Amino acid sequence: MRAKRDLVRIVRLAEGGVAVDETGKKSGRGAYLCRSKRCWEDALGSGRLEHALKASFSTEEKESIRAFADGLPETEVPERMQARAGAAAEQGG
Repeated sequence: MRAKRDLVRIVRLAEGGVAVDETGKKSGRGAYLCRSKRCWEDALGSGRLEHALKASFSTEEKESIRAFADGLPETEVPERMQARAGAAAEQGG
């Protein structure tokens, strides 16, 4: 179990298609993934993400999701840990 703020939501939009929903507020069927590139690659490669969203992704949708995943670290760093590290750096520690 993880806090929602540590996860990123992927949503199957009501009007069709899928999108990364960083706000978690878009309407539609959603699935949550950790903030790790490896997690996203596993979910896309195994078809688990498509199964969770009950949708088939187009090539363009998969590439869009992979492009988002490319900006993530290889392993997960929860946001609250990133925030603590940033605050410590500002304080000189």
